[in-house]
Amino acid sequence: MSTTSPNITDPVTIVEVSPRDGLQNEPVLVSGDQKLALIGHLVTMGAKRVEVVSFVNPRRVPQMRDAEQVALGLPEAPGVRFIGLCLNERGVARAIATQDNPRPLDEAGCVLVASDTFGVVNQGQKISDGILANNAMLKMARDAGLYAQVTISAAFGCPYEGPVPADRVVELAKRMADAGAQEIALADTIGVAVPPQVGDLTARVIEAIAPIPIRLHLHDTRGLAPANAWAGYQAGCHTFDSALGGLGGCPFAPGAAGNVGTEELLYLFGRSGITTGYDLETTLEANRWFATIMGRALPSRAGKAGDFVARPIPIGANS
Repeated sequence: MSTTSPNITDPVTIVEVSPRDGLQNEPVLVSGDQKLALIGHLVTMGAKRVEVVSFVNPRRVPQMRDAEQVALGLPEAPGVRFIGLCLNERGVARAIATQDNPRPLDEAGCVLVASDTFGVVNQGQKISDGILANNAMLKMARDAGLYAQVTISAAFGCPYEGPVPADRVVELAKRMADAGAQEIALADTIGVAVPPQVGDLTARVIEAIAPIPIRLHLHDTRGLAPANAWAGYQAGCHTFDSALGGLGGCPFAPGAAGNVGTEELLYLFGRSGITTGYDLETTLEANRWFATIMGRALPSRAGKAGDFVARPIPIGANS
C-alpha cells in the first residue's frame, strides 16, 4: 500500500449533501421552498458543490417528490456546482432535462452498490447489473455535457452481507474508471468503517484509478466519521461529502445514521490548518436556522458545541 502524505496547505473540498442525503430518510416532509432556502444557506456558508436532488421514484423516497421543482428553482450562484443523484438511466434523463432550466444541473451522480443483496434492495440490481447500468448512465451524462461521477455504495460494509472485500471495491473502481467516470466516491453507507480500513482502501483506489479524483462519503453511525475523514485525507483524498447538522441515513440500510456533519469537518480541518472555503460561524447559524425547520436540534456534535473559544471566568466564580 502506498499513501500520499498531505501537505498542511493542501485544501479540502466539501460536497454538501444535506438537501438530498440529509433529508431522504426524514419522516417529516420538507417543502421545495424550504429546500431551496437551505441551498441558499449552503451557498452562503461557502459550499462550492451541492447535491440538491435525487431523481428517484417518489413512492420509494417521498422526500424527493419535488426534485424537478427544486432543480427548476436553483439560484445562479456563480462558481457553485449543483449535483443530481441518479440511480438509473431514467434518472440521468431527468437530470439532462434540467439543461432547459434557467440554472441547469452541473453533475450527474451515479451509484454502484458493492454488494449483491444491498444492490437488489436499494436499486433492484446485482453488482453485474449495476456495472452495465452505470456504463450506460455515465455515457449518457457525459454525452449531454454533465460531469459524470459515481459513488460505490456500501464500500466498507453491507447491512446484509457484512464486510465487503477491499479487492472487490478496487476492481469496481477500475471498472467505473474505464467506463468514463470523472470522479469516484467510496461510501461508508452504514457507518461501519474504521480509520485503518479507510486509509488502506482510499490509498489502494487512488493508486488504481489515478489521475481520476476520489471522494469519500462517510456516515457517522458509530461516531468515527471525523476520524475516518482524517485517515482518508492522510491517504490522499481531498474531497468529502457531508451534511449540515449531520442529517441523513438510508431508507434501505437498516441502522444507518446520518452523514458526517459539515460542522464536524470544518472544525477538524480548520483546527488542523487546512482550508475548506467554508465559514464555520455562518455554518453554525445555518444549523440553528434549519433546526427550526426540522423542529429539533440537529445531530452534529460540533454544531451543538460550536467553535473552540476561550471564555472569561464568570464573576464571583471563586467567591
